[in-house]
Amino acid sequence: HEAFSHPFSRSEHCPDGTQLILAAGNRLLVYDTSDGTLLQPLKGHKDTVYCVAYAKDGLWSPEQKSVSKHKSNSKITCCSWTNDGQYLALGMFNGIISIRNKNGEEKVKIERPGGSLSPIWSICWNPSREEHNDILAVADWGQKLSFYQLSGKQIGKDRSLNFDPCCLSYFTKGEYILLGGSDKQVSLFTKDGVRLGTVGEQNSWVWTCKVKPDSNYVVVGCQDGTISFYQLIFSTVHGLYKDRYAYRDSMTDVIVQHLITEQKVRIKCKELVKKIAIYKNRLAIQLPEKILIYELYSDDSSDMHYRVKEKIVKKFECNLLVVCADHIILCQEKRLQCLSFSGVKEREWQMESLIRYIKVIGGPPGREGLLVGLKNGQILKIFVDNLFAIVLLKQATAVRCLDMSASRNKLAVVDENDTCLVYDIHTKELLFQEPNANSVAWNTQCEDMLCFSGGGYLNIKASTFPVHQQKLQGFVVGYNGSKIFCLHVFSMSAVEVPQSAPMYQYLDRKMFKEAYQIACLGVTDTDWRELAMEALEGLEFETAKKAFTRVQDLRYLELINSIEERKKRGETNNDLFLADVFSYQGKFHEAAKLYKRSGHENLALDMYTDLRMFEYAKDFLGSGDPKETKMLITKQADWARNINEPKAAVEMYISAGEHVKAIEISGDHGWVDTLIDIARKLDKAEREPLLMCAYYFKKLDNPGYAAETYLKIGDLKSLVQLHVETQRWDEAFALGEKHPEFKDDIYVPYAQWLAENDRFEEAQKAFHKAGRQQEAVRVLEQLTHNAVVESRFNDAAYYYWMLSMQCLDIAQDPAQKDAMLDKFRHFQHLAELYHGYHAIQRYTEEPFSFHLPETLFNISRFLLHSLTKDTPLGISKVNTLFTLAKQSKALGAYKLARHAYDKLQGLQIPARFQKSIELGSLTIRSKPFHDSEELVPLCYRCSTNNPLLNNLGNVCINCRQPFVFSASSYEVLHLVEFYLEEGITDEEAISLIDLEAPRHKRENKWQEITSNNSQTLRLDETVDSMGDDDPFTAKLSFEQGSSEFVPVVVSRSVLRSMSRRDVLIKRWPPPLQWQYFRSLLPDASITMCPSCFQMFHSEDYELLVLQHTCCPYCRRRIEEPSP
Repeated sequence: HEAFSHPFSRSEHCPDGTQLILAAGNRLLVYDTSDGTLLQPLKGHKDTVYCVAYAKDGLWSPEQKSVSKHKSNSKITCCSWTNDGQYLALGMFNGIISIRNKNGEEKVKIERPGGSLSPIWSICWNPSREEHNDILAVADWGQKLSFYQLSGKQIGKDRSLNFDPCCLSYFTKGEYILLGGSDKQVSLFTKDGVRLGTVGEQNSWVWTCKVKPDSNYVVVGCQDGTISFYQLIFSTVHGLYKDRYAYRDSMTDVIVQHLITEQKVRIKCKELVKKIAIYKNRLAIQLPEKILIYELYSDDSSDMHYRVKEKIVKKFECNLLVVCADHIILCQEKRLQCLSFSGVKEREWQMESLIRYIKVIGGPPGREGLLVGLKNGQILKIFVDNLFAIVLLKQATAVRCLDMSASRNKLAVVDENDTCLVYDIHTKELLFQEPNANSVAWNTQCEDMLCFSGGGYLNIKASTFPVHQQKLQGFVVGYNGSKIFCLHVFSMSAVEVPQSAPMYQYLDRKMFKEAYQIACLGVTDTDWRELAMEALEGLEFETAKKAFTRVQDLRYLELINSIEERKKRGETNNDLFLADVFSYQGKFHEAAKLYKRSGHENLALDMYTDLRMFEYAKDFLGSGDPKETKMLITKQADWARNINEPKAAVEMYISAGEHVKAIEISGDHGWVDTLIDIARKLDKAEREPLLMCAYYFKKLDNPGYAAETYLKIGDLKSLVQLHVETQRWDEAFALGEKHPEFKDDIYVPYAQWLAENDRFEEAQKAFHKAGRQQEAVRVLEQLTHNAVVESRFNDAAYYYWMLSMQCLDIAQDPAQKDAMLDKFRHFQHLAELYHGYHAIQRYTEEPFSFHLPETLFNISRFLLHSLTKDTPLGISKVNTLFTLAKQSKALGAYKLARHAYDKLQGLQIPARFQKSIELGSLTIRSKPFHDSEELVPLCYRCSTNNPLLNNLGNVCINCRQPFVFSASSYEVLHLVEFYLEEGITDEEAISLIDLEAPRHKRENKWQEITSNNSQTLRLDETVDSMGDDDPFTAKLSFEQGSSEFVPVVVSRSVLRSMSRRDVLIKRWPPPLQWQYFRSLLPDASITMCPSCFQMFHSEDYELLVLQHTCCPYCRRRIEEPSP
C-alpha cells in the first residue's frame, strides 16, 4: 500500500498490464505494476482529473505533445472506450451518458431515470470478444447498476446496490465485474450483475478498482490515498460419481458432464455456487442461503435432464457436501451430519480428528455406506442409517485419498507423503505400496487393477506385477474399464488407456484367463490377436477361441474347432496339436519338427507341398524313397501349372513320367514342337498319351503330325477319319485302295462333302461307288426334282436316265429285281419324255427357235402319243398342243392342226397364248381339212402309212410294231426289232451274225465304219437290199387284222444270213435281255450311243457330238470307253 495526499478519482492499467495510471488531482501518475515505482507524471489539465482510459489504438501516445480537447455541457465524471476503439462513452454529473465517435461527435445519448439526482459515477464497456454486442455497464449514485447496448437500449433491469458506487471495472475477458464505493469494500459481481462476494474491506470509500489484464490481480484505490493489490483465487467446486462429473462454471452455473458420451448440461442457479455433490441419479448444489437437490428424469444411463426434487432453504457452513439417495451429508471439521431432503437432521457423528476425505461407496437407498479418511490416519466405514462408525484400519500418516475395490476386498490409500498403500480389508494386511501418488482409483470392472497418478505420470498396476507408467498431467479420479477419468486444473477428461501392459504381464506368466479379463476392458486388435496366439500356443483353447472370435479370425476358429473335435475322438498328442498351430502361424520348420517328433512325417510333407516349399520338402525327405520324390516333382509341376508357369510344369511332368498332363498343357498352349517331341519319345504301346497327342495335332491344324502319330500306333481307322476330316481325299483314296474295308468310311463322307459343295453328280457317283445305292438314288431324285422345278428339262432327262441305270444296277439283286425293273422302265420313259419336252419348252418360252419345224412337229407328236395316261410334273400339254398346232399349220397338216386347236379349247390356257390360239383356231378354218402326204409316217415292217394322229400311240396301226425314233429329230427310223428263237443265246446269235454267210445274186457293197462311240453301216451303191432271197424279209409278214402284236422271231439260219452291218444291238446289262434291230435301209446310216442305246441319224449325231463334246442324251464324253 502506498499513501497519497490526494484521493484517487481513477486508475487504469495499460492494455498489456505493465503500467498503472492514476488520476490524482490535476495530475496523471504512471506506475510500473511489477514493483510500484513512479515512471512519469503527466500534466496538461488545469482542474481535477476524474477519469482516465486507454484507447485500444491510442488517441494519445507518449510521444504526442499536443492533446485534442472537446467541451462538455456538464461535468464528466467517467469515460470508457469500446473494444474496437471507435466509440467513447462519457458519464456526466447530470445523469446523462453520451456515446461519441473518435471525432467527438455525439452519436447516442442515454438519460438515467434519476436525472441529476443520479450522477453517473462509473461506466465501463465489457471487454469480452465473445459477446455479439458492445455492452456498457453503468453505476450511478441512485445506487443502481445497469447495462446498455451501443444503440442505447437497456439490457435487463436495474440492479440495486445499497451503496453509492464510485468505481466499476471488468475482468479482462468480461466474465466478472468489480464494484467499489461508499460501502468501503470491493465487491465481485457476475457479468449479469449477480453479487458473488467481497474482495477486500477498506477503511474509507473506494474510489477506484482495476483488474490487471489477463490475470486475477486486483488493484484498489481509496479516499485515504491507499492503494491495495489483491490476488483472487477461484477454487474448483466439483463432484464426481462414476462417469458423471459436475463442476461450477462462471461461479453461478453448474455443468454436468457425462465423461463417456461427452454430453454436457448447464444448470443456471443465478447465485454463487458453494458446493456440489453427485451420486447416481442425484445432484446437490449448495447456494449461499439454500441447498437444491436435483434428480434425473429417467433411469437411462445416458439421460442428462435434471429436475429439482427438493429445496432445503437454510444456510449451512460445511467443508464437504455429500449426497445419497435420500440424504445429504454435511462435513464440518470433525463433525458429520446426516440430513433428510426436508432439512431435518437425522443423525450426527463426531470424529477424533479432522475429516480429510469422504466418499459414498454405494449401498441400498437410505442405507448407503461412506468411506471416511481422517487426518490422524484412521479410515472408517459409516452407514447412513447407523450411528456407529466402523474402523477399517488405522495408519500412521494422514489420509489424502481413498478408494475401495469393486468386490470390497481391498482398500487403496494415498497418504500425505504421496505414497499409495494397498490393504486387504479383511486381514488388514498391507499388500504393497507405491511412491509418487496424489490420487488413486480402482478399476470398477476388474478386481485386481488400480491406477494412481502423481509426478506427471499415470501408473497402472495389475495384481502384484510391476507398475506400468505413462505420461499424464492431473489427478486420477476414476477408472472404468479402459477409461481413466482425469482432472487437470479445471477440466475433466476421460482418457482411453489400452490395457495392453497389464495384459502382457499376465500373458508372460501364462495366466491366460486373467489376461482375457484384462483384454475385455479394452486393448487394441493387435493385443487381442497376441492374446489369442499365446493362448493357442499354450493350448488354452477356450480363451483362444474367445479372443479369435473377438478379432473375427475364422481360420483359427476352424483350427480350434477341429482340434476340439479330435480331442473328443480321443486324440491326446499335444505335439500334433501344437504342430498344427505352428503351421497355421507360419512357423513351418518348428511345425515340421513337431510332426516328425510325433511320427507324422507325411503331414510335414503335405504342408511343404501345399505351401509350394518344394526345396524344403526335398531337404526334409533327404535321400528317401524315389517314389516319394517322383510324387513331389508331380506336385511341384501341378503348382507350376497353377501359377501360370506352364513351360516349367511341362518339363517337370515329363521328368516325373506324367506324360498325359504334359500333353494336356502343351496342347492347351498350342506347343506343337513339344507335343511331337513327346509323341516321338513315347513307346507305341502307350496308346492313350499318343492318341491325346494326335487329338491335339488335329485340333491345332497339324494333320501331318497327327497322321504320323496314328501310323505309329497303327490306328488306320482314325487315320482314315483324319484324312476325311481334313478333306485330303487323295490320301484317303490311296488308303482305301490298300484297305478296301475303309471304302465306306471314305466315299460316304466324300459324297456328302461333294453334295455340300453343290457337286451333286459327282456326289451321286461317289455314293454309288461306296455301294450306298439308297443315298445315290436319293441324291438323284432330289436333283431330278430340282431340275424339273427349275424347268431344266434336259438335266431332268439326264438324271432320270441315270436313275434308271441305277435301278437296273440294283435289279441285279434277285430280291429287288421286279420292282427295280419297273422303276427302270418308268425312269427310261420319263427320260425320253423330258428329253423331248426340253425343245418344246424352249420353243414356247424363248423368242427364237433352235429346231427345225419338222423336228418340233415330230417331238410334239411323239409327246402327244406318249402322254396317253397321266402327264409328268413340269410337262405342259398346252405347250405341246400349241407347238403341234403351229407347226402342223406351217407344214400343211391342217387336219392335225385343227384337232390340236380343238383340244386346246378344253384346256386352261395362259393369258400370253390366248390371243395367238384364238387367232389360230379361226384361221385354220380357212384351210383344207386334210394333212400333207409328205408328213405321213411309214411303218418299215408292214409298209403301212400311219395317220398323224394315232390312237394307239407310237406303234403301227396295222402291225402294232413299235416305232423307233431318232433321239434328235424324232423321225421314225428304218429299224425293225427282232427276237431270237428259244435256245439261242446272245453270244451264239452274235457269232452267227458274224459268220457272214455268202449271198447269192448280189455283190457285197457294204462298208462298215466302227469307232468307240458307234457302229455305222454304209452302202456304197444303191441296190435293192431287200431282195427276195433275204430270209428276214419273209419273217416280217404277219397276220392281217390281228389286234395282237406279233414280234419278229428269227432262227439260226436267218441270223446266219444277216449281215453284221445291218444289225444294231442294245447290249443291256443283266437281268435285261439284249435288244436286236435290223436296218431295212442300209444306205441311210444310223448311229447308236453305246452308253444309253439311243438311235440317231449319223449326221445329226456327229453334229451334236461336235457341239456338246458328249452324247446329247446320256452325256457320255467321246473320249470315254464304251461300257
